[in-house]
Amino acid sequence: MKSRKMLVAVSLIAAMMAGEAPAQTASGARPTTASDVAPSVRDRAVPEKYKRRMVRFSTNEAPGTIIVDTHNKFLYYVEGRNRATRYGIGVGREGFGWSGVVKIGRKAEWPSWTPPAEMRRREAARGHILPAVQKGGPDNPLGARAMYLYKGGRDTIFRIHGTNQPWSIGLNLSSGCIRMMNKDVEHLYARAPVGTKVIVIGPGNKHGDVAFKDRGVDILRTLFGG
Repeated sequence: MKSRKMLVAVSLIAAMMAGEAPAQTASGARPTTASDVAPSVRDRAVPEKYKRRMVRFSTNEAPGTIIVDTHNKFLYYVEGRNRATRYGIGVGREGFGWSGVVKIGRKAEWPSWTPPAEMRRREAARGHILPAVQKGGPDNPLGARAMYLYKGGRDTIFRIHGTNQPWSIGLNLSSGCIRMMNKDVEHLYARAPVGTKVIVIGPGNKHGDVAFKDRGVDILRTLFGG
């Protein structure tokens, strides 16, 4: 029994170590919409490196801050000195990336989705008719939870939200929102209150200087918590 547990632990460690390398794919290499993605991609499992992990993490940002690295497709929740929880994400496709310092202005469980008028017009021109409002539920593109990002007290129309397309994690497909697997967005939602500072590092460099370094998986904390 002891040797079997040891084998399981070694397998988990090997899988996590394999996931430490950040993604290096340029946004322009990704399809622009879900309809452009081959069925084989839509059926793919989420790559191991995008699974939720505790990581050794250095930053000058305070615990409770969220740092979004859109290039490497990771979202970090700063836990404390030299540690953070890392989540895999999906980000904006080419032309829809952005950067900045914002805050969580409000939160919703199983949120309804109201596509912006510009998005509805854009998709209608391509033959995709979007509803004015879609109620929350398993088929809703916002997934299980949404955290609405505000700047200066105003809604930016960008969100951190779940997705009913988990295969899109690690890809550049959204219109600027940050997508997470439903189980991950539920985990983050429970820990990040309204008012949480969110730093999005992406095109445009509107976030200022952000010092952070992902030093790799914290194996013991990932396996046993703490």
